[in-house]
Amino acid sequence: MSASGRILVIGGGASGTLLAAHLLGLPGSRLRVTLVERRREIGRGVAYSTDDSDHILNTRAASMSAFPADPEHFWRWLVDNGHASDPNRSCADPFCFVPRQLYGRYLEGLLAPYRTGSGDGRLDIVTGECVGLGVSESGVAAQMADGSDLIGHAAVLATGHDMPGLEPGSLHGDAWGSPEHNGIAPDDTVLIVGTGLTMVDAVIRLLNAGHRGRIVALSRHGKLPQPHARNKPLPFDPADIPFGTEISYLSRWFRRTVAWAVSEGRDWRDVIDGIRPHTAALWTSLTPTAKRRFLRHARTFWDIHRHRMPAESRERILAAQASGQLDILAGRLLSATATPVGGEATIRSRSDGAILVLPVRRILACTGTLRPDLPFRTPLLAALEAGGTIRRDPLGLSLDVDDDSAVLGAAGTPSPRVFALGPLTAAKFWEVTAVPDIRVQCAGLAARIERLLDRPAPALAAQADASRA
Repeated sequence: MSASGRILVIGGGASGTLLAAHLLGLPGSRLRVTLVERRREIGRGVAYSTDDSDHILNTRAASMSAFPADPEHFWRWLVDNGHASDPNRSCADPFCFVPRQLYGRYLEGLLAPYRTGSGDGRLDIVTGECVGLGVSESGVAAQMADGSDLIGHAAVLATGHDMPGLEPGSLHGDAWGSPEHNGIAPDDTVLIVGTGLTMVDAVIRLLNAGHRGRIVALSRHGKLPQPHARNKPLPFDPADIPFGTEISYLSRWFRRTVAWAVSEGRDWRDVIDGIRPHTAALWTSLTPTAKRRFLRHARTFWDIHRHRMPAESRERILAAQASGQLDILAGRLLSATATPVGGEATIRSRSDGAILVLPVRRILACTGTLRPDLPFRTPLLAALEAGGTIRRDPLGLSLDVDDDSAVLGAAGTPSPRVFALGPLTAAKFWEVTAVPDIRVQCAGLAARIERLLDRPAPALAAQADASRA
């Protein structure tokens, strides 16, 4: 007998949409899903809601299928919809990198067979904000900002980390906003804090808008993401990987393995991509001390090699550097002070310790979300933390969850009804910020929820009242 019941998925970006597709697509499934999303469109989130066609995926099309058991699903979708032959993108084979807005349409289309009105009716999409979550023995009740309640047998938090937007009167802008939205004129100086992939997108958006002013990108190390290249991942046996070692030994192992691969005519990317299926197990095997040392000393090395940029994006960045419009600095932002005409950023150079005072119009934060200093800004996560339903992990990076993605409460007990997904679980699994990793987590979580509900569904009458008691 197949499981039945209703699952509340809080967050309709990439993570929530992928999970809904996995839940609804389980063989013989009678599950129903309510997908809650603040935006009017599902499957977009921050990354895939961009309207800039030069914001392209940082992962090749061949790796972007929604389903790990069907790795060519996205490529077939591109071919069937005529996108694989786009002469402007040179998308002649699955190695190509396509616009993110296109991937957003792919994600949204995954749910068409299940939507109320156009599919089998097992999916309900609610546009609004969830601000609270009540949990009882029989199920969950999501409290919405408009005062209504949504009832289910289990809930999955798939909100990601809230990204700061443009605040009136603030020197800090919206990293994903247009220059007009951020109040940036074509000749203004812009400071971008962070030199990773989000910075690349921010620079390209400025350039495409005709920006002429100086752009300064600052990070502690001043290093850019490495470029993609055609490669073939090395097939690692788990016995070959030094699980549970210290970071110093692990770093030496990586360097020796890369040197060997290069000597054999391979590429360093073969090593990084070959280790990817084992990343979560490798991360989990580290001691808390080793994890902290990784974050402090080795994370930059990993990020710039693991999170690479397409050649098209790299060409734009290098051209902006060559023209003198874009400067990449290694240093630290000490302070930022607003002035009537913009502001001043005080920077300490890493190379010589010199202090630079930079007049800027706007500062864009592109430092990512996996930082210990980021609070839970959304009303939902803040309320759940205050009520003891969730807690931070010991590293302070994300939620604390168990091996099955069930959230841990204040006392460390896993919830039988509330789970988390994607970036919210990064402290546990580390690599759950990109689709190739999130889809694996979705497949496992969907199976876990099916097992949870593979019994007669409990009565949900008066669940909303009970959850508020």
